[in-house]
Amino acid sequence: MFHIRDIELVHWDFWRRFTLPLDAHIITIVGPNGSGKTTLLDAMRTLFALRCSGKRDFRRYVRRANAGFAWLRATVSNQPGSTGKRPFFPCLKDEVTLACRVKRAGGDWSREYCIEDGLVSVEVLEETAQFIGLRDYQSRLAYAGLTPAIAKVLSLEQGDTDKLCEYSPRALLDLVFDVFGDKEVLDNYQAAREEQKTAQHELEALALDLEKLKAQAEARRLEADRFLEWRELQHEAGALEAEAIPRLEIAELQAETASWRTRLKRARTDVIEAIATRKASEDRVAGLAGEKAQAEALLTDATGRLQSLDTQWLSARDAMRDVEKKLAERDALRERVAREHGEAALDSENAAAGAYNDWQAVRAKVRELTARFEEVTARLRETQGKTGSPQDHEVQRFRAALNDAGIEHRLLAEITEVTDASWQGALEAILRPYRSLILLENESDRHEAWALGERERFRHFIVSDRVPCPEASPGSLLEVVRFAGEPPKWLAELLGRIRRVDNAQAAAKLPRDQDWITREAYHRERRGARHLGVPHDFWFGELARKTRLEALQKEVAELDKQLAWARKKQDEAESAMQSAREKLLGMQAAELLLARSAEFDAAEQDRHSLQSALETAEAARNQARATVDQCKESLAGIAIEADRRSRDLNQARDVIKRLATESRPQRLEQTARLLRLRSKRRGMPAEWLEPAALAELAEHYGGLSGARNELSRLKRRIAEGEWPTDESVLIVKEKLGLELQQREADYGQRMAYSERTRQMVDEARAAYIARLRATVRQYGKNLRALGELAGVGVECPVPVLDNDDGTLASAGLEVAFDFDQKGAQTLNDGEASGGQQVMKSLILLIGLLMDDARPGGFVFIDEPFAHLDVANIDRVGAFLRATRAQYLITTPVTHNANVFQPAQLTLVTRKKKPADAWAPPIGVLRRHID
Repeated sequence: MFHIRDIELVHWDFWRRFTLPLDAHIITIVGPNGSGKTTLLDAMRTLFALRCSGKRDFRRYVRRANAGFAWLRATVSNQPGSTGKRPFFPCLKDEVTLACRVKRAGGDWSREYCIEDGLVSVEVLEETAQFIGLRDYQSRLAYAGLTPAIAKVLSLEQGDTDKLCEYSPRALLDLVFDVFGDKEVLDNYQAAREEQKTAQHELEALALDLEKLKAQAEARRLEADRFLEWRELQHEAGALEAEAIPRLEIAELQAETASWRTRLKRARTDVIEAIATRKASEDRVAGLAGEKAQAEALLTDATGRLQSLDTQWLSARDAMRDVEKKLAERDALRERVAREHGEAALDSENAAAGAYNDWQAVRAKVRELTARFEEVTARLRETQGKTGSPQDHEVQRFRAALNDAGIEHRLLAEITEVTDASWQGALEAILRPYRSLILLENESDRHEAWALGERERFRHFIVSDRVPCPEASPGSLLEVVRFAGEPPKWLAELLGRIRRVDNAQAAAKLPRDQDWITREAYHRERRGARHLGVPHDFWFGELARKTRLEALQKEVAELDKQLAWARKKQDEAESAMQSAREKLLGMQAAELLLARSAEFDAAEQDRHSLQSALETAEAARNQARATVDQCKESLAGIAIEADRRSRDLNQARDVIKRLATESRPQRLEQTARLLRLRSKRRGMPAEWLEPAALAELAEHYGGLSGARNELSRLKRRIAEGEWPTDESVLIVKEKLGLELQQREADYGQRMAYSERTRQMVDEARAAYIARLRATVRQYGKNLRALGELAGVGVECPVPVLDNDDGTLASAGLEVAFDFDQKGAQTLNDGEASGGQQVMKSLILLIGLLMDDARPGGFVFIDEPFAHLDVANIDRVGAFLRATRAQYLITTPVTHNANVFQPAQLTLVTRKKKPADAWAPPIGVLRRHID
């Protein structure tokens, strides 16, 4: 590629006319901001038919001169290359003149270019130059080495020349191939792809025509099929109306007659059974009333006797406790008399302190047990007095809040009674989530109750929608539940929907969508089956109350035993404490023992009689308690049986009333049905009435209703459809089928041609990839050579290039740099310093301009030393000196003086003074090296 020797500017921007020498390896353009550094570079870009920087163009600069024309002229080298050819052949001199004339034409500015052999001045060019167009000029420059790809590099924006390292791998690969690639290989690849696209478009067009023909053939086939279908529908409708429907009417009448005959017979049997059930239920209800009165009387007597025995037991227990306390005091006094009197005072004090601590501990235990005993006793009295359910603290607190607000309510457990104890566990498992459900007595209180529940964060349902409990279906879980009030509708529906079964095997006979539950709480619903688990504590019904009562009674007995033992221990500890204290005051135990001897003798005499009386009272109390429990169980059983008998009685009465009402109309309908059957059967062939033939016909059509629906459907289809009735549609169908076969054969031939074009694309792509690999290897070689000059390790591996468009489109050029052996850095990994970024970009940029066939060339670089320290400025300058390209570098005056170290020629720009018409010429500083 050629170098620039000098440049001359005439009427460019605010410069009138001057000539600058550029015959140096590294040229530095220095000046303050706005002094014309970029303006000078844009003049060179315009001369070499490149794009100006930023949003500027050549018109901006020539308008400022206000002279009507401008000249840009440069002398460049035309030395023969390694092949012996000159860059600007057929120009044969060692130097060539390039010129650009800009002038106003028709109100706009236009530019013209010329290339002259040798050194030619502007005045001579004005007279003798042969100007050429922009495209021809660019072609001549491309032949000389200034290819479009290099022109793209030289047209980089100000500050972008040090940002090549920020290119993506794909963008860098495209730029490298634009510079080094073989245009013919790329053109062949593009031409093959275009040929393939053309063949593919032709194939798609042919396929579209083929699809249209297929659609026409299919439409004609469908039309022919509809003609055949219409003919078949006509035949089938006639057969249905003339034969099938009359025969099926006979079959249906026969089935209805037989069915109603069985139903009427079964109704008579049901009436007899209902009468017997009513009689037995009435008798049993009367008997249960007497049994209930007797059981209630027994319960009253047993309850009164139990209360009397409780009083006697408490009196005997208190008397026995007083006697034992006196005897304990006597034994303590005896021990004190027998104890040695010579113990040290300190031991007596320790003993007194220990005895006091023991007494305090036992006393606290007695208070705790007393409080628990009173609490459990209160709960026992409450449970004995009503049928309520246990409540946790949260429910009690919320119910208290409802009472304070004047909202009447009840718990679900307070209105629920289980009539069959064997199903108690299963019902408890179902209702476990609703144990604490609150039922409002007045629906108008619902909003106030809900607001209160929101404030208290009450986690259980508050229900205001209540309805009378519907009649339970036989076998349902609702059948074993009785509500003392109106339950929620959804709860009654839930229990009524669940069938009771003995086990899972027994449920096999139920419908598929039926919910069921076993006694052990194995439950099936729409989501599946699972074991709910029988709760350990019951909440609903009399059985739950009885279970709680027994548990509380056991807890009272256990607490009573613990309290007696604790009180005994308290007395012992108190005695020991008193003994220790008396010992400290003086040994007077003997005198106390003598003074209370009569009292102690009386206690010893009463001990055995009081013990016997306590045991007798306790036995009698336990027996009376058992009697009370037995009476309550008997009353509960009587209530359950009475409820069941009442339901049986009501059900039997309803059955008798319903059957009496329905029987007469059903018999009249049966008579009319028999008359219609005889009328329709008269005159029919015998084979039409055979049972097997009728059954087969009914199965085929799904009965009479199915046959009538089928006939209606056929008539509706015939009436509503647009049916072809001309047989010529069959001929048209055959003709289009033959034409479709011929088109499909043509389509196969075009598809084979498309496959051949695809193979051609694969071959052209392979050649393109081969050239791309060679280009990357050449560029990598250039980068490594430049890296050696700069002291930087550079690696440029060949990317993976498979023979397909997808891989080729995603391929990129990954370049790694190793500065000072600190590890490899990629193109834009964010780890490089500012100097390293500049060095990387310069290596990438100059590597693009290295061509063994056309060495040299020139590079425009705007402010590469910005943000660099002194060491990095020297390093970049040394690198530039080691390369063979010509560099035109701009730098502001604020930079370190080291930026001028590598330059052989320095151009100094200055700002135009406001009072001057033209800007001062550019100063030239040339370095002389001895």
